[in-house]
Amino acid sequence: MSPTLANQVAIVTGASRGIGSATARALANAGASVALAARDTARLEQVAGEIEAGGGTALSVPTDISNPSDVERMVARTLDAFGRLDIAFNNAAGGGHPPTPLTDVATADFDSALAINLRGTFLCLKYEIAAMLGSGSGAIVNMTSTAGLEAVGGLAAYVSTKHGIVGLTKVAALEYAARNIRVNAVAPGPILTEQLERAGELAQQSAAQAMPMRRIGRPEEVAAAVIWLSSDAASFITGTTIPIDGGKLAGMAPFARQAPAA
Repeated sequence: MSPTLANQVAIVTGASRGIGSATARALANAGASVALAARDTARLEQVAGEIEAGGGTALSVPTDISNPSDVERMVARTLDAFGRLDIAFNNAAGGGHPPTPLTDVATADFDSALAINLRGTFLCLKYEIAAMLGSGSGAIVNMTSTAGLEAVGGLAAYVSTKHGIVGLTKVAALEYAARNIRVNAVAPGPILTEQLERAGELAQQSAAQAMPMRRIGRPEEVAAAVIWLSSDAASFITGTTIPIDGGKLAGMAPFARQAPAA
């Protein structure tokens, strides 16, 4: 099934690379006009140019989602350019710290993750939902992580903010379901983005072997889930978080069976 999003208008944050750029391209291929938001202006313009060259419609809106005025301007520019807002993928993330025991985490590093991941998602929801109420409907997909459903030691800031996004998703879904606005989230496991590419082949193989499917995911696979959740094919789904993790959260893999000793 290939959902069509013809005549729809979408915002994608964190659209300059990885899952964000893959989803922006997928939205455009499905027929949507797409406003691309991120802090990296040069990369944002590049992705927008590639979408336009492929026959799609894209608008570059440099945005820092931790800044309320930036987020408000992002939505306002989208409405000025396209007249409405139907879809939003709140994908941007940042801040935080490398794996660190909680007592050694710098307060500033913890706060940076809160400002971008959790507060930034809240700000996006605040202004996107207001715009969608004017249009009469909408579909929003928030980016969380398998770390938003299952903790990972050493990542206090990341885990806390990603769990928080799951909660925000549920609250927004409950509050606006009767107004025809759906809010869901996706929770990817290891995905082959630039960060994992930089980590090298050994790290990629290690991540793959930890997955029941014995591979890591591709940005396009996350994009496909976002497209589906944004379409009428998912019209009765709201307030849920969908893992895209190759079975990681399903439970423990079966124990290897060994032949009995002779």
